Amino acid sequence: MPSSIRASGTTEMTVPVVASAKPATRTSVARDVVWLLWQDKLAFGSAILLLLVLLCTILGPWLLTDQARAVNLLARNAKPFSLDKGWLFILGADALGRSLLARIIVASQNTMLIAASAVVISTVIGGLLGLVAGYKGGWVSATLLRLADAIMSFPSMLLAVIVLFVFSPGVSNVILVLAVSRIPIFLRTVRAEVLELKERMFVTAALAMGAKTDRILLRHIAPMVMPTVINLAALEMAFVMLVESGLSFLGIGIQPPQVTWGLMVADGRNYLGSAWWLSFWPGLAIMAVTMALNLLSNWLRIVTDPVERWRFQTSAGAK
Repeated sequence: MPSSIRASGTTEMTVPVVASAKPATRTSVARDVVWLLWQDKLAFGSAILLLLVLLCTILGPWLLTDQARAVNLLARNAKPFSLDKGWLFILGADALGRSLLARIIVASQNTMLIAASAVVISTVIGGLLGLVAGYKGGWVSATLLRLADAIMSFPSMLLAVIVLFVFSPGVSNVILVLAVSRIPIFLRTVRAEVLELKERMFVTAALAMGAKTDRILLRHIAPMVMPTVINLAALEMAFVMLVESGLSFLGIGIQPPQVTWGLMVADGRNYLGSAWWLSFWPGLAIMAVTMALNLLSNWLRIVTDPVERWRFQTSAGAK
Protein backbone atom coordinates (compact mmCIF):
# COMPACT_ATOMS: atom_id res chain seq x y z
CA MET A 1 0.00 0.00 0.00
CA PRO A 2 1.26 3.54 -0.61
CA SER A 3 2.35 5.57 2.44
CA SER A 4 2.73 9.34 2.76
CA ILE A 5 5.99 10.93 3.87
CA ARG A 6 5.90 14.67 4.77
CA ALA A 7 9.20 16.43 4.19
CA SER A 8 10.20 19.84 5.56
CA GLY A 9 7.84 22.57 4.40
CA THR A 10 4.62 21.68 2.63
CA THR A 11 5.91 19.03 0.18
CA GLU A 12 4.30 15.63 0.61
CA MET A 13 5.60 12.55 -1.24
CA THR A 14 3.81 9.23 -1.63
CA VAL A 15 6.13 6.19 -1.63
CA PRO A 16 4.74 2.79 -2.63
CA VAL A 17 5.52 -0.02 -0.25
CA VAL A 18 6.43 -3.12 -2.25
CA ALA A 19 5.41 -6.43 -0.77
CA SER A 20 8.24 -8.89 -0.26
CA ALA A 21 8.50 -11.47 -3.01
CA LYS A 22 7.37 -14.92 -2.08
CA PRO A 23 9.99 -17.62 -2.36
CA ALA A 24 9.54 -19.98 -5.30
CA THR A 25 7.87 -23.20 -4.28
CA ARG A 26 8.47 -26.61 -5.80
CA THR A 27 5.07 -26.41 -7.48
CA SER A 28 5.86 -23.09 -9.16
CA VAL A 29 9.28 -24.32 -10.29
CA ALA A 30 7.75 -27.48 -11.75
CA ARG A 31 5.07 -25.38 -13.48
CA ASP A 32 7.74 -23.13 -15.00
CA VAL A 33 9.71 -26.14 -16.24
CA VAL A 34 6.61 -27.67 -17.85
CA TRP A 35 5.75 -24.31 -19.46
CA LEU A 36 9.26 -23.96 -20.88
CA LEU A 37 9.13 -27.53 -22.11
CA TRP A 38 5.77 -26.94 -23.78
CA GLN A 39 7.15 -23.96 -25.70
CA ASP A 40 9.59 -26.29 -27.48
CA LYS A 41 7.37 -28.92 -29.05
CA LEU A 42 10.28 -31.13 -30.12
CA ALA A 43 11.68 -31.16 -26.59
CA PHE A 44 8.21 -31.80 -25.17
CA GLY A 45 7.70 -34.76 -27.50
CA SER A 46 11.17 -36.04 -26.60
CA ALA A 47 10.34 -35.88 -22.89
CA ILE A 48 7.08 -37.80 -23.45
CA LEU A 49 8.93 -40.47 -25.44
CA LEU A 50 11.60 -40.86 -22.76
CA LEU A 51 8.92 -41.15 -20.07
CA LEU A 52 7.26 -43.94 -22.06
CA VAL A 53 10.61 -45.70 -22.42
CA LEU A 54 11.17 -45.32 -18.68
CA LEU A 55 7.78 -46.93 -17.99
CA CYS A 56 8.67 -49.78 -20.35
CA THR A 57 12.00 -50.17 -18.58
CA ILE A 58 10.35 -50.44 -15.17
CA LEU A 59 7.15 -52.35 -15.95
CA GLY A 60 7.98 -54.19 -19.18
CA PRO A 61 10.04 -57.09 -17.82
CA TRP A 62 7.56 -57.58 -15.00
CA LEU A 63 4.58 -57.81 -17.36
CA LEU A 64 5.93 -59.28 -20.60
CA THR A 65 8.95 -61.48 -19.84
CA ASP A 66 7.05 -64.73 -20.45
CA GLN A 67 5.52 -63.42 -23.67
CA ALA A 68 8.93 -62.24 -24.90
CA ARG A 69 10.41 -65.72 -24.37
CA ALA A 70 7.46 -67.78 -25.64
CA VAL A 71 8.43 -69.70 -28.79
CA ASN A 72 5.74 -70.21 -31.44
CA LEU A 73 7.15 -71.76 -34.61
CA LEU A 74 3.79 -71.35 -36.33
CA ALA A 75 4.34 -67.57 -36.11
CA ARG A 76 7.93 -67.72 -37.35
CA ASN A 77 8.90 -64.41 -39.02
CA ALA A 78 5.26 -63.30 -38.91
CA LYS A 79 4.74 -60.04 -40.79
CA PRO A 80 3.95 -56.82 -38.92
CA PHE A 81 0.65 -54.90 -38.83
CA SER A 82 -1.45 -58.03 -38.36
CA LEU A 83 -3.59 -58.82 -35.33
CA ASP A 84 -4.36 -62.42 -36.29
CA LYS A 85 -2.08 -63.71 -33.53
CA GLY A 86 -2.88 -60.99 -31.00
CA TRP A 87 -1.88 -57.39 -30.36
CA LEU A 88 1.59 -58.40 -29.16
CA PHE A 89 2.41 -59.38 -32.75
CA ILE A 90 1.52 -55.98 -34.23
CA LEU A 91 5.24 -55.48 -35.03
CA GLY A 92 5.68 -59.05 -36.26
CA ALA A 93 7.63 -62.00 -34.85
CA ASP A 94 11.26 -63.15 -34.97
CA ALA A 95 12.76 -66.36 -36.38
CA LEU A 96 11.48 -68.34 -33.37
CA GLY A 97 8.00 -66.85 -33.46
CA ARG A 98 8.56 -64.58 -30.46
CA SER A 99 6.69 -61.28 -30.28
CA LEU A 100 8.91 -58.40 -31.42
CA LEU A 101 6.88 -55.84 -29.48
CA ALA A 102 7.26 -57.80 -26.24
CA ARG A 103 10.99 -58.32 -26.84
CA ILE A 104 11.59 -54.64 -27.63
CA ILE A 105 9.81 -53.60 -24.42
CA VAL A 106 11.69 -56.16 -22.31
CA ALA A 107 15.02 -55.31 -24.00
CA SER A 108 14.59 -51.64 -23.09
CA GLN A 109 15.52 -52.45 -19.49
CA ASN A 110 18.99 -53.81 -20.31
CA THR A 111 19.62 -51.17 -22.97
CA MET A 112 18.72 -48.22 -20.75
CA LEU A 113 20.23 -49.77 -17.61
CA ILE A 114 23.62 -50.19 -19.26
CA ALA A 115 23.59 -46.68 -20.75
CA ALA A 116 22.38 -44.99 -17.55
CA SER A 117 24.75 -46.92 -15.27
CA ALA A 118 27.79 -46.18 -17.44
CA VAL A 119 26.93 -42.48 -17.64
CA VAL A 120 26.27 -42.16 -13.89
CA ILE A 121 29.60 -43.82 -13.04
CA SER A 122 31.56 -41.71 -15.52
CA THR A 123 29.75 -38.55 -14.40
CA VAL A 124 30.50 -39.05 -10.71
CA ILE A 125 34.13 -40.14 -11.13
CA GLY A 126 34.95 -37.76 -13.96
CA GLY A 127 33.16 -34.87 -12.25
CA LEU A 128 35.00 -35.34 -8.94
CA LEU A 129 38.36 -35.70 -10.68
CA GLY A 130 37.60 -32.61 -12.76
CA LEU A 131 36.79 -30.59 -9.63
CA VAL A 132 40.08 -31.59 -8.03
CA ALA A 133 42.13 -31.06 -11.20
CA GLY A 134 40.66 -27.63 -11.86
CA TYR A 135 40.92 -26.37 -8.29
CA LYS A 136 44.30 -27.80 -7.30
CA GLY A 137 46.14 -27.36 -10.58
CA GLY A 138 49.87 -28.11 -10.71
CA TRP A 139 51.07 -31.70 -10.78
CA VAL A 140 47.66 -33.01 -9.72
CA SER A 141 45.99 -31.53 -12.79
CA ALA A 142 48.85 -32.58 -15.06
CA THR A 143 48.74 -36.20 -13.84
CA LEU A 144 44.97 -36.49 -14.24
CA LEU A 145 45.10 -34.94 -17.70
CA ARG A 146 47.80 -37.38 -18.83
CA LEU A 147 45.66 -40.29 -17.64
CA ALA A 148 42.70 -38.84 -19.52
CA ASP A 149 44.82 -38.47 -22.65
CA ALA A 150 45.93 -42.09 -22.37
CA ILE A 151 42.31 -43.28 -22.25
CA MET A 152 41.19 -40.95 -25.04
CA SER A 153 44.03 -42.09 -27.31
CA PHE A 154 41.90 -45.20 -27.99
CA PRO A 155 38.51 -44.75 -29.67
CA SER A 156 35.70 -45.80 -27.34
CA MET A 157 34.55 -48.64 -29.58
CA LEU A 158 38.09 -49.98 -30.10
CA LEU A 159 38.85 -49.84 -26.37
CA ALA A 160 35.62 -51.68 -25.59
CA VAL A 161 36.33 -54.34 -28.24
CA ILE A 162 39.84 -54.99 -26.85
CA VAL A 163 38.74 -55.19 -23.22
CA LEU A 164 35.68 -57.34 -23.90
CA PHE A 165 37.73 -59.64 -26.13
CA VAL A 166 40.18 -60.25 -23.28
CA PHE A 167 37.50 -60.54 -20.60
CA SER A 168 34.19 -62.33 -20.93
CA PRO A 169 31.32 -60.21 -22.32
CA GLY A 170 28.61 -59.44 -19.80
CA VAL A 171 26.50 -56.64 -18.37
CA SER A 172 28.99 -55.62 -15.66
CA ASN A 173 31.99 -55.66 -18.00
CA VAL A 174 30.15 -53.68 -20.68
CA ILE A 175 29.08 -51.05 -18.11
CA LEU A 176 32.61 -50.82 -16.70
CA VAL A 177 34.40 -50.41 -20.01
CA LEU A 178 31.88 -47.85 -21.29
CA ALA A 179 32.09 -45.87 -18.05
CA VAL A 180 35.90 -45.78 -18.10
CA SER A 181 35.96 -44.67 -21.74
CA ARG A 182 33.74 -41.62 -20.97
CA ILE A 183 35.43 -40.45 -17.75
CA PRO A 184 37.92 -38.17 -19.60
CA ILE A 185 35.05 -36.27 -21.25
CA PHE A 186 33.57 -35.26 -17.90
CA LEU A 187 37.00 -34.68 -16.34
CA ARG A 188 38.07 -32.20 -19.00
CA THR A 189 34.71 -30.42 -19.15
CA VAL A 190 34.42 -29.94 -15.38
CA ARG A 191 38.07 -28.92 -15.07
CA ALA A 192 37.60 -26.18 -17.67
CA GLU A 193 34.57 -24.85 -15.77
CA VAL A 194 36.37 -24.91 -12.41
CA LEU A 195 39.40 -23.05 -13.78
CA GLU A 196 37.11 -20.10 -14.50
CA LEU A 197 34.90 -20.36 -11.42
CA LYS A 198 37.70 -20.53 -8.85
CA GLU A 199 38.77 -16.98 -9.78
CA ARG A 200 35.37 -15.49 -8.98
CA MET A 201 34.65 -13.32 -5.99
CA PHE A 202 32.42 -15.80 -4.13
CA VAL A 203 35.30 -18.32 -3.96
CA THR A 204 37.67 -15.63 -2.72
CA ALA A 205 35.13 -14.63 -0.07
CA ALA A 206 34.73 -18.26 1.04
CA LEU A 207 38.50 -18.60 1.37
CA ALA A 208 38.69 -15.37 3.37
CA MET A 209 36.08 -16.75 5.77
CA GLY A 210 38.17 -19.87 6.34
CA ALA A 211 36.14 -22.38 4.32
CA LYS A 212 37.88 -25.68 3.67
CA THR A 213 38.65 -26.98 0.20
CA ASP A 214 36.02 -29.72 0.23
CA ARG A 215 33.33 -27.25 1.29
CA ILE A 216 34.29 -24.79 -1.45
CA LEU A 217 34.26 -27.51 -4.09
CA LEU A 218 31.04 -29.25 -3.06
CA ARG A 219 29.03 -26.32 -1.68
CA HIS A 220 30.05 -23.42 -3.91
CA ILE A 221 31.62 -24.63 -7.16
CA ALA A 222 29.85 -27.96 -7.84
CA PRO A 223 26.33 -26.42 -8.07
CA MET A 224 27.61 -23.92 -10.64
CA VAL A 225 29.03 -26.74 -12.77
CA MET A 226 25.96 -28.98 -12.48
CA PRO A 227 23.95 -27.55 -15.45
CA THR A 228 26.83 -28.21 -17.83
CA VAL A 229 27.31 -31.72 -16.43
CA ILE A 230 23.60 -32.54 -16.83
CA ASN A 231 23.61 -31.39 -20.45
CA LEU A 232 26.73 -33.41 -21.18
CA ALA A 233 25.31 -36.49 -19.43
CA ALA A 234 22.24 -36.46 -21.68
CA LEU A 235 24.43 -36.35 -24.78
CA GLU A 236 26.77 -39.03 -23.46
CA MET A 237 23.88 -41.36 -22.65
CA ALA A 238 22.85 -41.29 -26.30
CA PHE A 239 26.43 -41.99 -27.37
CA VAL A 240 26.90 -44.82 -24.86
CA MET A 241 23.65 -46.44 -25.98
CA LEU A 242 24.88 -46.42 -29.59
CA VAL A 243 28.24 -47.93 -28.59
CA GLU A 244 26.53 -50.67 -26.56
CA SER A 245 24.27 -51.45 -29.49
CA GLY A 246 27.32 -51.67 -31.74
CA LEU A 247 29.07 -54.04 -29.34
CA SER A 248 26.01 -56.27 -29.14
CA PHE A 249 25.76 -56.19 -32.93
CA LEU A 250 29.38 -57.39 -33.17
CA GLY A 251 28.64 -60.22 -30.74
CA ILE A 252 30.93 -59.06 -27.91
CA GLY A 253 28.37 -57.14 -25.88
CA ILE A 254 25.36 -58.59 -24.10
CA GLN A 255 24.97 -62.32 -24.67
CA PRO A 256 21.78 -64.42 -24.94
CA PRO A 257 19.49 -65.23 -23.17
CA GLN A 258 19.71 -61.55 -22.14
CA VAL A 259 18.47 -59.20 -24.82
CA THR A 260 19.14 -55.60 -25.84
CA TRP A 261 18.07 -53.57 -28.84
CA GLY A 262 21.52 -53.92 -30.38
CA LEU A 263 21.43 -57.69 -29.98
CA MET A 264 18.00 -57.80 -31.64
CA VAL A 265 19.40 -55.87 -34.62
CA ALA A 266 22.26 -58.37 -34.82
CA ASP A 267 19.87 -61.33 -34.68
CA GLY A 268 17.88 -59.97 -37.60
CA ARG A 269 20.75 -59.16 -39.96
CA ASN A 270 20.59 -62.62 -41.57
CA TYR A 271 16.94 -62.02 -42.49
CA LEU A 272 17.16 -58.51 -43.94
CA GLY A 273 16.12 -59.72 -47.37
CA SER A 274 13.11 -61.74 -46.23
CA ALA A 275 12.11 -60.28 -42.84
CA TRP A 276 13.30 -56.68 -42.64
CA TRP A 277 11.21 -55.97 -39.54
CA LEU A 278 13.44 -58.11 -37.30
CA SER A 279 16.16 -55.43 -37.40
CA PHE A 280 14.07 -52.42 -38.35
CA TRP A 281 11.97 -52.04 -35.19
CA PRO A 282 14.78 -52.32 -32.61
CA GLY A 283 16.92 -50.08 -34.82
CA LEU A 284 14.09 -47.55 -34.93
CA ALA A 285 13.87 -47.67 -31.12
CA ILE A 286 17.61 -46.92 -30.85
CA MET A 287 17.33 -44.02 -33.30
CA ALA A 288 14.24 -42.54 -31.62
CA VAL A 289 15.68 -42.61 -28.10
CA THR A 290 19.07 -41.20 -29.11
CA MET A 291 17.36 -38.41 -31.06
CA ALA A 292 15.09 -37.65 -28.08
CA LEU A 293 18.10 -37.47 -25.75
CA ASN A 294 19.89 -35.08 -28.10
CA LEU A 295 16.84 -32.82 -28.47
CA LEU A 296 16.25 -32.76 -24.72
CA SER A 297 19.93 -32.01 -24.11
CA ASN A 298 19.69 -29.01 -26.43
CA TRP A 299 16.61 -27.78 -24.52
CA LEU A 300 18.43 -28.22 -21.19
CA ARG A 301 21.36 -26.17 -22.51
CA ILE A 302 18.99 -23.32 -23.31
CA VAL A 303 16.97 -23.27 -20.08
CA THR A 304 20.03 -23.60 -17.81
CA ASP A 305 21.79 -20.64 -19.45
CA PRO A 306 20.29 -17.36 -18.10
CA VAL A 307 20.88 -15.42 -21.33
CA GLU A 308 19.57 -18.16 -23.61
CA ARG A 309 16.62 -18.74 -21.28
CA TRP A 310 15.67 -15.05 -21.37
CA ARG A 311 15.78 -15.05 -25.17
CA PHE A 312 13.73 -18.25 -25.25
CA GLN A 313 11.09 -16.84 -22.88
CA THR A 314 10.95 -13.57 -24.82
CA SER A 315 10.45 -15.29 -28.17
CA ALA A 316 7.88 -17.69 -26.66
CA GLY A 317 5.95 -14.83 -25.06
CA ALA A 318 5.86 -12.92 -28.35
CA LYS A 319 4.04 -15.77 -30.11
